[in-house]
Amino acid sequence: MSDLAEQRGANSPHGELDTMPGESAKPRLLARLGLALLIALAVWFAAFVAIAAVQIVHTSYLEEIQPADAIVVFGAAEYSGHPSPVLRARLDHALELFQRGIAPVVITTGGAAADPSYSEGGVGHDYLMHHGVPESRLIAETQGRDTAESAVRVAVIMHANGLHSCVAVSDAYHVFRIRRLLEHEGVGPVYAAPRLDSKPHSWTQRAIAVLREAASYSLWKLGVT
Repeated sequence: MSDLAEQRGANSPHGELDTMPGESAKPRLLARLGLALLIALAVWFAAFVAIAAVQIVHTSYLEEIQPADAIVVFGAAEYSGHPSPVLRARLDHALELFQRGIAPVVITTGGAAADPSYSEGGVGHDYLMHHGVPESRLIAETQGRDTAESAVRVAVIMHANGLHSCVAVSDAYHVFRIRRLLEHEGVGPVYAAPRLDSKPHSWTQRAIAVLREAASYSLWKLGVT
């Protein structure tokens, strides 16, 4: 062993060669950079969600009753062929708009849940038909498993029937995401017409509902859902 190697071994507690000074610093630097990147991404995502939340709240106060090619009612739960209170309220709002002549066609949306015998779109279709909307003026989308899928299928239906603009009926904090989803599929303009009294009554429930919608919208924008 050379004199230089012997001197390094003597300076080491275990008689081994010392490592280069920069080698132990590299993992710490990479860890710090990784942590900084994660923090930056978290801050960016939080800011994106916050901006979306403001837009959701703003849109929830709109009542854009404009003439359009179609009224689109987004589905909610149904029970053995009967609309839930939420779905019934949406359908009643759409029925009122149809009776006012806002649009000549009503599209109901939503696939089947636990009971494959019924779909939200089919139940909505039958409810409106039994309340005076001619069957020739009704179209049911019955395959969508969630809002995003229903929006895609509604766009296909509208394009196939030469329909362009629509009035979107759903709950107040839901219509912003619906509008963006439909616009993404080439439908437009999309007017927001939330059903009346569809906001939760407590501020805590409202905050949770808005954040849930903002997170869903943000994840969709990122291509996660």
